[in-house]
Amino acid sequence: MSQLNPSGSQPPFSSRRDFLWKAGGGIGGIALTTLLGQETLQASSGASAVNPLGSRQPHFPARAKRVIYLFMHGGPSHVDLFDPKPDLIKYAGQPLPESFGNVMTRRAVAKNPLLPPLRPFRKHGESGLEISGFLPEMAKHADDLCVIRGCHGDSVNHPQSVYQMNTGSILMGRPSLGSWVSYGLGTENQNMPAFVVMPDPRGGVKGGPPAWGSGYLPAVHQGTTMRPGANPILNLSPPPGMAKDTQQNTLGFIQKQNREHLAQRDYQDELQARIASYELAYRMQSAAPDLVDFRGESEATKRLYGMDLPHTREFGTRCLLARRMIERGVRFVQLYSGDTNGWDAHKDVDDNHTEYCAATDLPVSGLLTDLKQRGLLEDTLVIWGGEFGRMPMSEKGKGRDHNPWGYSVVLAGAGVRGGYAHGATDAVGLRAEKDKVHVHDLHATLLHLLGFDHEQLTFFHGGKEERLTDVFGSVVKEVMA
Repeated sequence: MSQLNPSGSQPPFSSRRDFLWKAGGGIGGIALTTLLGQETLQASSGASAVNPLGSRQPHFPARAKRVIYLFMHGGPSHVDLFDPKPDLIKYAGQPLPESFGNVMTRRAVAKNPLLPPLRPFRKHGESGLEISGFLPEMAKHADDLCVIRGCHGDSVNHPQSVYQMNTGSILMGRPSLGSWVSYGLGTENQNMPAFVVMPDPRGGVKGGPPAWGSGYLPAVHQGTTMRPGANPILNLSPPPGMAKDTQQNTLGFIQKQNREHLAQRDYQDELQARIASYELAYRMQSAAPDLVDFRGESEATKRLYGMDLPHTREFGTRCLLARRMIERGVRFVQLYSGDTNGWDAHKDVDDNHTEYCAATDLPVSGLLTDLKQRGLLEDTLVIWGGEFGRMPMSEKGKGRDHNPWGYSVVLAGAGVRGGYAHGATDAVGLRAEKDKVHVHDLHATLLHLLGFDHEQLTFFHGGKEERLTDVFGSVVKEVMA
């Protein structure tokens, strides 16, 4: 028996069937709202159903139009590079005081003696930003660097932390930051991918390609891997002996059949992405070789990147490639320094960081100089960092274990506040303590610089609107000029 509703709102459900009918209508309305929102986004951005990489506009005017992410794979030591700790010098050789409490580490190093910084820190530039003697070339750009010293994550292991720094989650399978940028902005050059990755040629990343995967986003947004040399993408060139006309006719026929196949299937995202990838591969056959042709670059430019020196040539070449890519409309370029072990200095921090800093310091400095001279640093965001930092305690006498509880990430360009250190770790660099920046906060800030509200850049998957920052994250406005 129905009852009167004194509030004047809809009466209570009279039956289970009535409840299901009304609930179903509500769910349908939510779905319709989502679809209309996506259509509005596509209409306002100029994106089309047949071009998932069409150039799009962000939510609001962006400081950054593109990103170069220099990923130092293995975990560079913040207390030896960007986070000076006088107390670590003062109490070197002594155990970590009990006041720091329990410390989660991969190995039993919590009671090992504290290891002092292995290079002196000095103030640089007009800002007086303190940087280690390991990085004398980057130190010349101190007034352009923003060091976030209070970063922290959630895992002491490499694969999980690599995933978290790239995708926001310690679990594999979620879209990477580069994929979200590709999804949100598309590409400015239809002959090049929106998202390019250049792994260290000596070996793979711990955790592998899921670090630059597209997860549940359409496959066209995953990172395209490139390498230096005449063949930057494997299997891109046509078979030997195939005439250009023959290839064009064949691909034209395949394209026609693919489009008809797609139209009969309501423009399925995965099928659409696969077709777009095939067509992009053909267009790249002419664009990619030109990209790696350095004959137009001056010798002075090559020296700037360290391409004339054996120990900096490899990373310097990839840094120059990154600059050439963003000039050609690639939105997001990610370079990895460090093979399977990389910056993972368990045995000897001094030996490890001497090698890796020597290989990367000059090329990174050259990249910043070149971008600035060309006016590109104004709207290009450069990121330098690894998956975590290192412990203040020693390991094996001269090494350091993994430390996700406090570490540094460096930003430059694109409206970032230069000559500035944000946040802090504790007295010995063990844990983020002041103005802490979780990985979710970092991602929210990076998206904000690119013109996106991280809570609004979403993709409907598994019954809910997913986003890079999950249900967390706050923009760190203090790092913006």
